[in-house]
Amino acid sequence: MTILTQIAPAHAQVLAAIHAVAFPPDERWDAAAMAELLAMPGTFGLIADAEGFILARVAADEAEILTLAVLPARTRQGLASQLLAATLRIAKAAGAAAMLLEVAEPNLAARGLYAVFGFGEVGRRRRYYADGSDALVLRLDLS
Repeated sequence: MTILTQIAPAHAQVLAAIHAVAFPPDERWDAAAMAELLAMPGTFGLIADAEGFILARVAADEAEILTLAVLPARTRQGLASQLLAATLRIAKAAGAAAMLLEVAEPNLAARGLYAVFGFGEVGRRRRYYADGSDALVLRLDLS
C-alpha cells in the first residue's frame, strides 16, 4: 500500500508535473494554479509518492473533488481508489454530507472508478471541456 502524504504548498511543482502527464494539454494546471487552489479556504489534498494526487475542498456541508491525477504508469493499480477513499474520509470528518465532482463524459476509466464508490450523475455541463466534451456532475452522499 502506498503512503499518502498531506499536500503542502511546497508540492505545487510536483503536482503540476503529475497533472501535465495525466491530462490533455488544454486541461493541465500549472504550479501557480496548484498553489492558488491550495491557498483557498477548505482546500486539502493528498499525494502518493509523486505518482498521483487528489485535491478537494470542503465548504459548509459539501465537498468537491477539484482534481485527481495519477501517472499513466500507475493507473489500474488501485492508487486512485486509495486517494479517493482517504479523501472521502477526510471530507466526512470535516463535516461534509456530500461529495461532488465533474468528470469528462468520455473518461470511462474515471467514471468507472466513481461508480464503484457510489457516485451518481446529478447534472451535465454541456461542452465544458476544451475538446468540446460534456462534464458530468456526480454526487455521493457521505452521511
